[in-house]
Amino acid sequence: MVVPQGSLGTWEWKSIVGNMFPLLIVLSIIVLWAGITLEEAEEMLGEFAILAVMVPTMVDMGGNLGAILSSRLSTRFHLGTTKLDPTDRVLWANVIAILALAATIFTALGIGAYALGVLIFDTPIALSTLLFISLVSGMSVAVIAIVFSFAATYGSYRLGIDPDDTTIPIVTNVVDVFGMVIFIGVSAAVLNF
Repeated sequence: MVVPQGSLGTWEWKSIVGNMFPLLIVLSIIVLWAGITLEEAEEMLGEFAILAVMVPTMVDMGGNLGAILSSRLSTRFHLGTTKLDPTDRVLWANVIAILALAATIFTALGIGAYALGVLIFDTPIALSTLLFISLVSGMSVAVIAIVFSFAATYGSYRLGIDPDDTTIPIVTNVVDVFGMVIFIGVSAAVLNF
């Protein structure tokens, strides 16, 4: 079977592994930073257990938002319907949709964490504080996800690498790291830890 070759590389496993293996090694090293940050925040997370419950959702949702936008941008590249143009209304609509989704998700996370904290942990953290931590962290992560989605998609395309192969690993790993660092930093600042 002959696989047609386009301008963005091939579908041969050697090409994909050759492009991805070095990238995955670098991204694995970067993700260690998130683990180190989490370990350094062990005391705060032990004292305010509800924050430890929020960590996986915070990190996961940021990566998911970036993956959604990266996927949409990659699809538009493959269809030939996009270019880097600040006047492109569809690009701005995608950015606004990601920000609106982030605001909804991180508001729900703050409210859900508070409810869970009252039911299970008898949390001393006020609803307004949890909402502030969740929204400031979440919206910051969403902006980072948007920036890295654009950078990874356009960078891959410019290098002649299929954005479908590179964008989601890059965006999710980078957003995981920044998501963890931002969440821990905002939490520590707000709780004066």
